[in-house]
Amino acid sequence: MAILVAALVILLAFLSAFLHKSTENGVGRLDTEESRIDYLKDLGWEVSPDPVATLQLLLPDPLTDDYAAYNKLQKQQGFDLEELQGQQVTRYTYTVLNYPDHPDGVQVNLYLCEGIPAAGDIIVTGADGFQAGLAFPE
Repeated sequence: MAILVAALVILLAFLSAFLHKSTENGVGRLDTEESRIDYLKDLGWEVSPDPVATLQLLLPDPLTDDYAAYNKLQKQQGFDLEELQGQQVTRYTYTVLNYPDHPDGVQVNLYLCEGIPAAGDIIVTGADGFQAGLAFPE
């Protein structure tokens, strides 16, 4: 009986850690195209139904200067790449269809680590281009 109780305690600890990981930043896993698009839609973005690019990246440990600079933007929106140093992330890039005053040349990058949002940004291309966080502009 003691072995069964000990096994149950270990199982509950594992499940607790898993559930905590799956709800970081208040978001569950985004393992499907539909869930990723719904996540972006919840932020206010209308995007193309399929990503224009998908890329696997291994974050450096420690973060290089470029990643450290990018991480400043991420920290402003509740993410932190320092917690993911040395881990693999997947970047999904979608065409944004509803950026105010920019009908073309806008993309959103969504970075996931084990299906959990880890970072993201909006890129507006062109002469007046810029990079911004995922929040929909007011």
